Amino acid sequence: MAKLKITLTKSPIGAKPHQKKVVEALGLRKMHSTVELEDTPQTRGAIAKVSHLVTVVEE
Repeated sequence: MAKLKITLTKSPIGAKPHQKKVVEALGLRKMHSTVELEDTPQTRGAIAKVSHLVTVVEE
């Protein structure tokens, strides 16, 4: 299965509370932290909610 590298590129400080929870649920804790997750519809949906805060690279 394909992998996605997700990097937190903007701070969630000014974001809505549910967007902060989505960022944390993706496993992103600090600025410029990167996680590698499976490419699933659930992951894509979470990324779509916070697309303005993260950068995604497909592998």
